[in-house]
Amino acid sequence: MNLAEDLKNLPTSSGVYQYFDDKERLLYVGKAKNLKNRVKSYFRFTPSLAPSSNLSMRIHKMISEAKQIKYILVENEHDALILENSLIKQLKPKYNILLRDDKTYPYIAINLEEDFPRFEIVRKIVKKKGMKYYGPFTNSSKDIIDSLYLLFNLVQKKNCLKSKEACLFHQMGRCHAPCVGKIDKIQYHKIIKSSILALKERKIMIEMLEEKMKKTAEKENFEEAANIRDKIKAIKNSLHVSGIDFAKLENLDIFCVQSVQNKAIIMRLFMRDGKIISTSHNILKNQQGFEKDELYKRALLQFYSNNSPLLCDQIIVGDDFSSRNEIQNYLQNSFKKSIKITHPKIGDKANLIKISKKNANYLLSLELEREDIHPLLQNLFELIKTPYRIEVFDNSHLGGVATVGAMVVWDGKWEKNSYRKYILHSKDEYSQMKELLSRRIENFSMDEKPDLWLIDGGNTLLQLAKKLLKNKEIILDVLAISKEKLDAKSIRSKGRAKDIIHTSNRNYNLPTNDKRLQFLQKLRDEAHRFAITFHQKKKREIDLSDRLTSINGVGNATVKRLISYFGSFDAIYKANIKELEIVLNNNLAKKIYDFVR
Repeated sequence: MNLAEDLKNLPTSSGVYQYFDDKERLLYVGKAKNLKNRVKSYFRFTPSLAPSSNLSMRIHKMISEAKQIKYILVENEHDALILENSLIKQLKPKYNILLRDDKTYPYIAINLEEDFPRFEIVRKIVKKKGMKYYGPFTNSSKDIIDSLYLLFNLVQKKNCLKSKEACLFHQMGRCHAPCVGKIDKIQYHKIIKSSILALKERKIMIEMLEEKMKKTAEKENFEEAANIRDKIKAIKNSLHVSGIDFAKLENLDIFCVQSVQNKAIIMRLFMRDGKIISTSHNILKNQQGFEKDELYKRALLQFYSNNSPLLCDQIIVGDDFSSRNEIQNYLQNSFKKSIKITHPKIGDKANLIKISKKNANYLLSLELEREDIHPLLQNLFELIKTPYRIEVFDNSHLGGVATVGAMVVWDGKWEKNSYRKYILHSKDEYSQMKELLSRRIENFSMDEKPDLWLIDGGNTLLQLAKKLLKNKEIILDVLAISKEKLDAKSIRSKGRAKDIIHTSNRNYNLPTNDKRLQFLQKLRDEAHRFAITFHQKKKREIDLSDRLTSINGVGNATVKRLISYFGSFDAIYKANIKELEIVLNNNLAKKIYDFVR
């Protein structure tokens, strides 16, 4: 490996370049219209080969570690951009900026060509006559769609229209029962029109929910009133920005980037028909800091490369950046649509940028106020990376019954959308953890690997995790946490429990008031809670299923049909005879109803 020789032999073609360290580990992936010119710009050549003085701290450190360059030639700069983005997502190089939020955003869809349409949450846009899509929404889509079905007498479930008899929802006054002709499609579509207005005008929806909550509380149905209150709060909190209305009904996506020290934020605002309908943001952390050019590039490429449809008329960015025209051309070619990426400096759109930056700075200031425990963990346990994103594992069973595994995720906060449940088949705890971790490793190609694994267990499970990762050539820090034992029994008394932290090199017995220990305990306890809750649910389902199949004539196929319709065993056990008869013949429905009662 000779870096100077690599630099001499670079071609002038378009392509993607990759920097490697002395152990041939990938450090960075970039693209260039002219490989020779671009790569040479990272260096100064006199008096000796060294990183260029005008590099950012992050790139300067990367170049200091680089010992080898490899490249892939492509036809043009557009192809280079596509390949660069693909390689970064697949290979996750050490010094490229990696955005954690790799999901597609939900939309609320409705097919107005149907006689009695329903709202649904979808993540994929399909061009079809009559289909209307609203969004994207971030974390409020479920509360919004639940509120629509609560406020308007719509067809509540997919299977309802197949029924030959009005169901429980009609009896509750929440559906006009089109299944038995109690409303025609003209009247039904008038209700749909009102519900779409509430969906687009969130203020109307919130006012209706508040009125519904008030009436529910007056009837002393306090549990339902509290549920409505939580929906109102979730819908309000989904918008960091509200009260912005354009006279012109424009569809805009607004991206804003702000950074301070080693933290940055990517703020997104989605405007539809002149109103902000949802917002989202990512907090990023990097010890070497960030460059705004790179952040804007990665934010736009990732968002529009995740099968996210391009429903906006224009993309507005908070700052001009060097690859703006290039990204614009990429999006136009990808979506076959004329789309502009602009940085307005005057007018309403410039005001949108100011508001976006104000909100971004506020959220970033809240993040900076928090004591950052993550570097303290890295220093104490000599970890490769600062462990900002941590996956925590535990399993649970009762005598080998309802054996489950669980993974919770911490990334500055609990990332509940990333939590995972696993039904395990192994008999002993060692094999169960092996099965759990092996299945997680298989998904690294789809879900980005974290900075740290935390295992609920001792040194044996730590070594197991290290072995599984090594077999797949994955570099990842692992810690394990176990209870201190006295006479072979774990000490669990509050205030006296001393957990042991296991690393590859040694074990740590930290004082019970140590913040690093308390932080890891918090992570472990959440994984334990999640695993136990899932185990109890599966155990209850097994018990309820066994009870049902003990009825003469009820087998597994019947239970599956019931679950498919009712959604849960609890709902089956609460169903009345008429509801059961929708799924089963009268004789079997009566047997189950009598058995349950």
